[in-house]
Amino acid sequence: MLRVLTDEAARAELTCGLDEIVREGARRMLAAALEAEVDAYVGTFADERDDDGNRLVTRNGHAQARTITTAAGGIEIEAPRVNDRGVDDETGRRRRFASVIVPPWCRKSPKVTEVLPLMYLHGMSSGDFVPALEEFFGSAAGLSASVITRLTTSWQDEQRAFAGRSLDDRDFVYIWADGVHFNVRLQEARLCALVIVGVRADGTKELVAITDGHRESTESWADLLRDLKRRGMGAPMVAVGDGALGFWAALRTVWPETTEARCWVHKVANCLNALPKSAQPTARRMLAEIRDAEDRDHAVVAIDAFAAEFAAKWPKAVAKIVDDAEPLLAFYDFPVEHWIHLKTTNPIESTFATVRLRTKVTKGPGSRAAGLAMAFKLIEAAQQRWRSVNAPHLVALVRAGAKFEKGVMIERPSEQDQEAAA
Repeated sequence: MLRVLTDEAARAELTCGLDEIVREGARRMLAAALEAEVDAYVGTFADERDDDGNRLVTRNGHAQARTITTAAGGIEIEAPRVNDRGVDDETGRRRRFASVIVPPWCRKSPKVTEVLPLMYLHGMSSGDFVPALEEFFGSAAGLSASVITRLTTSWQDEQRAFAGRSLDDRDFVYIWADGVHFNVRLQEARLCALVIVGVRADGTKELVAITDGHRESTESWADLLRDLKRRGMGAPMVAVGDGALGFWAALRTVWPETTEARCWVHKVANCLNALPKSAQPTARRMLAEIRDAEDRDHAVVAIDAFAAEFAAKWPKAVAKIVDDAEPLLAFYDFPVEHWIHLKTTNPIESTFATVRLRTKVTKGPGSRAAGLAMAFKLIEAAQQRWRSVNAPHLVALVRAGAKFEKGVMIERPSEQDQEAAA
């Protein structure tokens, strides 16, 4: 057997060489993509000519070289330029070519800026960003302390603008609500972000609201819901959340007609915490039988079996299920394709899974506004990866008043009701 032995210096040299290969490959791929983009643009207008028969759209060399910070490190590019003398038919103004791949103002990839909120919410002080990113990306180009400060300020402005936008043009049929705690040390206390994610009538998921709350209190949730209503949001058909939230009392005040549904992930965790470890495997299996039953009737039978098994010794654990049976089983009244979405607050949970309830704190007190802006940017980036709910066409039918039994529609809304819902 052959074995290659290298010392630490050799390993470091090999690693550097590998990084250079990756960066060079990324540079060439990016250059090729930019060239192809320009060629496609020029080709689109190849038939447009002036009175002398010359093309209105032609190549025009390359722009001055600039470095873009990416996940592969700093990559230097010379973006191709276009001389476009054509006129836009709609605006009557001269057309301008702008690269979609690398806009003229771009100095860093969106993935790089997504890292910053994550680092902040993990407990890293903003002053540590530049040296940390320099080690990670191999270059601090475009990520100076002043750039970090400007980004943080602009993100706070974006969050405030988002919090004040009109909701007249949006109809959220389902919503998930959760309070997310971050253990970064701030000026006063820990940041508690109240987060609402909704499903629109076309089945797409969208961030509805994220704001600074106070220990998930009823007053904080009520203020948020009233603000959403004031800005034009109507009552959702279903709201999914943790049973411990002050959200429910607020919801009954602002939108009492909304169906309440409990998150099974939270409920199972709370129930198991009330049981000894020796009983938890059996309890977990029986709880799964309730949650995944084929219909409401079978779920009720499974609840009775769970109570019979544990009520004598651990009544508190059983009460957590029995007392909330109705909201826990509320998803059965909606399309079977949507059950998986209405059982959990997963869009919120998964987004903040790596940073919530951490024990590490920043070296110095941070800003609550900055913390909220970072959380906003983190979930805004995650939103781009969210998929529509299953059978999205059924969401509009739910809003229109369709009735479902065992997950199957038994009463279709009239065309008039569907138009009203639309």
